This record gives sequence, structure tokens and C-alpha cells, in this order.
Amino acid sequence: MLKLYNTATHKVEVFKPLGDVVKIYTCGPTVYNTPHIGNYAAYTFWDLLVRVLKADGYKVKRVLNLTDVGHLVSDGDEGEDKLEKGAAREGKSVWEVADYYSNIYLENYRKLELLPADVVARATNYIAEDIEAVDLMTKNCYHYETED
Repeated sequence: MLKLYNTATHKVEVFKPLGDVVKIYTCGPTVYNTPHIGNYAAYTFWDLLVRVLKADGYKVKRVLNLTDVGHLVSDGDEGEDKLEKGAAREGKSVWEVADYYSNIYLENYRKLELLPADVVARATNYIAEDIEAVDLMTKNCYHYETED
């Protein structure tokens, strides 16, 4: 029986999937510079969770997001876009920078032998769907808010 810590209730609870397929959406890297080993720590943990779920007989669909524009240099809503900063540094377009570092990230991901995501989604290609997903989670109370 798989138990996970629920950050909303602050309790360890028995995992109960909402359907026949466990859907996992993970924020991926902001692809503006060369990734380092620390960038892969979270994906190693997600990989472990997917492997455990599959070993327990669950069907899993995992989406990995690549943040290709729109991530500011600070975690607040301030500062310049990391991709624009990378583009200025390298004398390239934001799209060229995003493509270049996405390819490096994904190649290293493969070298680490992490299970491939079912979908690798560039953030700019899914803005409407992301907004719809957040609205749906909010409507169905699958969210919680923090003070920050």
C-alpha cells in the first residue's frame, strides 16, 4: 500500500488515484543555460515515484514541462525573463537558446537513464491548456493556497 505525504493536509495518506491512469505533470527546467547535476535531483525523485507506481501495477502518464519563456530571474513577479537574459548573453533568439539547452537537458536526462516522460511539453505551446487545468483544479477544490 503506497502512502504519500499530502502537503494540503500535512499528513501521510494512502494513495488513491482519481482514475484508471495516474497522471503526473512535472514542472521541468527553465532552459536558458547549461543544466547541472542539481537540476536533475527533482527529476530523479519523480522517476522513482513513477517506477514505484508502475511496480505497484498503476498505469502512469507523465508530462514533463520545459519552461521556454516567461520565467523571471526572481521567484517573485519581478526582474527580466531568464530566456531573454540568456539570448542577450549568447547573441541568439530566445527560441534558439531554448532549443539548444532543451536538447542538452534531454540528452543528459537520457544519460541518467531516467524513464522518459510520455509527453515533453514546451510551456509556450500549452498556455491555454495550463490555464484551463488550473481553473479545473480550482473549481474541483484540488488546490490550496499559501500566504506567498
